[in-house]
Amino acid sequence: MTDHPFYDMHRHGFVRVATSTPKVRTADVAYNRDGIIAEARRAHEAGVDLLVYPELCLSSYAIDDLHLQQAMIEAVEDAIGAIVEASRGLSPVLLIGAALADRGRLYNCGLAIADGKLLGVVPKSYLPNYREFYEKRWFVSGIGLTGRMIRVGAEDVPFGTDLVFASNRQRDFRFFIEICEDFWAPTPPSSLGALAGATILCNLSASNIVIGKADDRHLLCSSQSARTASAYVYSAGGHGESTTDLAWDGQGVIYELGGLLAQSKRFSLEPELCIADIDCARIANDRLRLPTYADAARAVGNPEQAFRTIGFDHQPASGDIGLQRPMRRYPFVPDRADKLDADCYEAFNIQVDGLMRRVESAKAKSLIIGVSGGLDSTHALIVMAKTCDRLGMPRSAIRGYTMPGFGTSEGTRTNAWKLMKALGITADEIDIRPTATTMLKDIGHPYGRGEPVYDVTFENVQAGLRTDYLFRLAGQQSGFVVGTGDLSELALGWCTYGVGDHMSHYAVNAGVPKTLMQYLIRWTAETQVDAETRDVLLAILNTEISPELVPAGENGEIQSTEDKVGPYALNDFFLHHVMRFGQKPSKVAFLAWHAWHDAARGEWPAGLPDEARTAYDLPTIAHWLEAFCQRFFAFAQYKRSAIPNGPKVSSGGALSPRGDWRAPSDASAEVWLAELRRALP
Repeated sequence: MTDHPFYDMHRHGFVRVATSTPKVRTADVAYNRDGIIAEARRAHEAGVDLLVYPELCLSSYAIDDLHLQQAMIEAVEDAIGAIVEASRGLSPVLLIGAALADRGRLYNCGLAIADGKLLGVVPKSYLPNYREFYEKRWFVSGIGLTGRMIRVGAEDVPFGTDLVFASNRQRDFRFFIEICEDFWAPTPPSSLGALAGATILCNLSASNIVIGKADDRHLLCSSQSARTASAYVYSAGGHGESTTDLAWDGQGVIYELGGLLAQSKRFSLEPELCIADIDCARIANDRLRLPTYADAARAVGNPEQAFRTIGFDHQPASGDIGLQRPMRRYPFVPDRADKLDADCYEAFNIQVDGLMRRVESAKAKSLIIGVSGGLDSTHALIVMAKTCDRLGMPRSAIRGYTMPGFGTSEGTRTNAWKLMKALGITADEIDIRPTATTMLKDIGHPYGRGEPVYDVTFENVQAGLRTDYLFRLAGQQSGFVVGTGDLSELALGWCTYGVGDHMSHYAVNAGVPKTLMQYLIRWTAETQVDAETRDVLLAILNTEISPELVPAGENGEIQSTEDKVGPYALNDFFLHHVMRFGQKPSKVAFLAWHAWHDAARGEWPAGLPDEARTAYDLPTIAHWLEAFCQRFFAFAQYKRSAIPNGPKVSSGGALSPRGDWRAPSDASAEVWLAELRRALP
């Protein structure tokens, strides 16, 4: 079934890119030519679309005055012709480094070659001439070279720093070339290249290695890809370069929107391909959301009007060739094991700081919360406790209420009481069942006549009563109600509108998705509390997620939220890719399938228990994605349009109508549902 077009990554906007560290021998052009061709063929077998070699890889970089020898110049030009011919029928576009002479000047160049054709030549702009570098002794800067042609062999090809290369097959596959020192400059040429429309910025580099320089390269690649909303591909010279005075590590790195996708093994003695699949469609979509990107282009004269676009045909691999990039199953959850404590601390303190400011502004004497023994109220209560600690308020100022209803289990009620006791807050209980029964009877609901009818009205009467009590208690206690509902529930509309869990005085969890909440509670249990509180928190984590508004069945089975709306792991995955990047549903399904279909593949967040490491097949993903689209686009917005204040926590976004997400309350979901149905097997 994986021969269906759905499984072809190219259809979803991905481009397979690699850096290459080929076999190199100092000043041996024929040897280097053969090494370049060998790596091109190996990249073809790996389904690579764009292959970036090091700077001056045809001659090797560190040959000093040999660059100016006529025999060397002619040998390089002859070798280019052989590489162009060898590229016929190969999938990758090859970016090779070579010195080319033109009109009495020698240029350090990057050459783009695709399927038997030399597409164009880009000269290096910034020539280092300090410390160990003497490039101005041999080469001329390409600064200001635009609109030119250069003769290579018997052919004139585009030449200049104003070239963007664009695939004729893939809409967003557009790349720009710069060379080594160019990206160390205060104004890298690739900044203009990105503003001219290139989604992939490529750096052919020699760059000798000294202590700490590898970290500097990472910093520059990350920052340039983030600043220009692009991918950055960097390939440095390696073993085989002259070690007369310098050493070389062959570092290759690939970044996308500031994040590392892949890096090579440094100091390798063997040729190496560092491969990653770049999401060019995501880059293009992200730029649509960044007015600063368009403003920056306008500020420098709209370079897309001055740059030349060089179209090319290539031979991309087809079918299911996999997906080679890190895939985060939990995109909202911290994934840096070495900085886990710092990330969790930051997430908590965003909420704590927001709540502190609101307490100070309202001059509240108490904080009111309904405590169910579930995840949301548990997390909110932890945030409230930390808020009181930082403000110097006694935790007794927090007034927590359990409010058992018709579906409340003894387990969650017990956990709620244990938690309130462990955190040292003021605890009380209000049984809402008598009042709920009266209300159901007053409105003529069948349950008021003793009939076991457990419909939405039955549930909402309980949810509404709980919130009503909390608001009245807040008035009585000179305090305000802290909301417990989370980002995942807002995405799905899984809350009772108005006088229900939809409403509060401050929605402290509004920016926290369920998967992040679970992770933060687990982190708190393991690192922040005593053994007694830890046991309570872990018990809450291991409880089925349920609103507990319907009595348990005859077999003791309780109402399950995830049976109704789908696994939160999938829903949060869908939410991230739809809300943050505007990905179309079929692509979200493609990403979800690669992330979730095999539990044994890929990385899991640090500390996630083995029992949580599950897998979902494509039919399951498609079923819940369709349900998500229906709820997110066509149902839930009217609830989101009227939510209380609450802090944004994740760069993945929030759903406040005053912030990240603005949408009509009465939209149709048909565009998204139709796209999903058309594209899936």
